[in-house]
Amino acid sequence: LVEEAKGSILKAMEAVAFCTKAPALQRERLSSSVKASSCGSLKFGISEAKFFNVAVQKPIHARSHLQMQIATDCKVLAGNSSFCTRKIIHKASCILCYSRNDSTGQNQLRGKSFLYDPIKKTELAQRNFFFSRALAFAESLEVVSDADVDRDKVGVLLLNLGGPETLQDVQPFLFNLFSDPDIIRLPRIFQFLQRPLAKFISVFRAPKSREGYAAIGGGSPLLKMTNEQADALRVALEGKKVAAKVYVGMRYWYPFTEEAMEQIKRDGITKLVVLPLYPQFSISTSGSSIRLLQSIFREDDYLVRLQHVIISSWYERKGYIKVMANLIEKELQCFACPEKVMIFFSAHGVPVTYVEKAGDPYKIQMEECVDLIMKELNERGIYNEYTLAYQSRVGPVEWLKPYTDKTIVQLGQKGVKSLLAVPISFVSEHIETLEEIDMEYKELALESGIENWGRVPALGAEPAFILDLADAVIEALP
Repeated sequence: LVEEAKGSILKAMEAVAFCTKAPALQRERLSSSVKASSCGSLKFGISEAKFFNVAVQKPIHARSHLQMQIATDCKVLAGNSSFCTRKIIHKASCILCYSRNDSTGQNQLRGKSFLYDPIKKTELAQRNFFFSRALAFAESLEVVSDADVDRDKVGVLLLNLGGPETLQDVQPFLFNLFSDPDIIRLPRIFQFLQRPLAKFISVFRAPKSREGYAAIGGGSPLLKMTNEQADALRVALEGKKVAAKVYVGMRYWYPFTEEAMEQIKRDGITKLVVLPLYPQFSISTSGSSIRLLQSIFREDDYLVRLQHVIISSWYERKGYIKVMANLIEKELQCFACPEKVMIFFSAHGVPVTYVEKAGDPYKIQMEECVDLIMKELNERGIYNEYTLAYQSRVGPVEWLKPYTDKTIVQLGQKGVKSLLAVPISFVSEHIETLEEIDMEYKELALESGIENWGRVPALGAEPAFILDLADAVIEALP
């Protein structure tokens, strides 16, 4: 149906070029819904326009004299009803527009540009037939006010890791993960081995990973929770008088970042804020997603002109620090002796070479983040001992130390009896919090002599956290 509509519109617009000039009085309303208002606009649906390789070229008010002349070309179909002219102004890239200037205001039909192959002149009856179908198609689209035509469309893209939704998804998810050169960094001369190596590792690790996902319900809850964050962020932005669409783009599973960008194009977003859901920057997390985005932007004519800004890290934000301190303070009260609890920050690790050779700022930012949280707690009169360790290491290479599992054992040997785990690099619950921390590390802690175990929940859609993200978006708007 879309292809049929496309063909009808193309033929109709080409036919208009040969229509007889009509008197100015025949330039009527766009649709009956606009008749009662002094001015209005009919906005061409972006979801339909995508089939035409959409790209806005210039404002409707900047049209040439020729365009203004063509805008008067119309044909009365029946009675007092007439239709707006839609003409391909430029062979390669054009604006489809209708305009009426009089004492009551101005009506506009804002369309988009696309490439086409010229067709031959058609007979009058055929022109009327195609144009009536094109008009019916156009009138089914959204009617908006003139103010809305020129208003910026704000989008927010939340980036995250992604996770398998079923046990069958585990192996292909792992393959996507290890195919990323920012996850497994091979020397240039060996990069041809990236995918074969990813295939081998994913097949080898899939059985154990499936056990982990089976233990938390058979799949990752990350997408569900990220969608909840996106919905909450949209509402928070509305509360701050910023109308925005919030999108979710996952790096290694559905919905992929590429899918999110296609939707952003279809929605005609004009200003985009990219917000990785990683408080601290790392080559392997935010860096990987940003690198992918850069390649997508370079290859797309629409996106290369899109105003956008990337918030690469946000661990220093006062709102975020306060929310983390709030959660820690709340969980400490669950212990019989809160002041004797060791606060155990556990962060996702990265290979040492990322930091020492590639210049990854992750370790520095993580340490600064922990210091800021503890400073906030100190200001509240909370002076518990604390430590930072790194979890989730993979393979034989050296990762950031100290390791979470070994640190837990050492703390037990030193006589620590109460431990509060804080997943400092995670803002959503997923396998590394629900299975690795809640199950593996808790069991290890109890076996090591630690008697009281607690864990701070991931931030999720915590209202104060979402409000701070909304502030970050507003501050970053291009």
